[in-house]
Amino acid sequence: MLSKRQKANAMKDVQRHDSDTGSPESQVAILTRRINELSTHLRKNAKDFHSRRGLLQMVANRRKHLKYLERKDRKAYEALLKKLGLKK
Repeated sequence: MLSKRQKANAMKDVQRHDSDTGSPESQVAILTRRINELSTHLRKNAKDFHSRRGLLQMVANRRKHLKYLERKDRKAYEALLKKLGLKK
């Protein structure tokens, strides 16, 4: 689980404006951060199947947000992939 400070740091570079928390860019940044944390947890705890299910749900949710962003604003999509270090 991310603290408020960790969420703010994750969104800082991709926000559209100062109080932006709901844009696809912000949502993808938060999900990416949570996915990275959960991935490290699962490397240590390989049999934690409940967390694995949550991870798969987060990955699917992030994919939906990225698909939406790609359809609506291609330039923002490509910039976000570059900022977060995600591959196409």
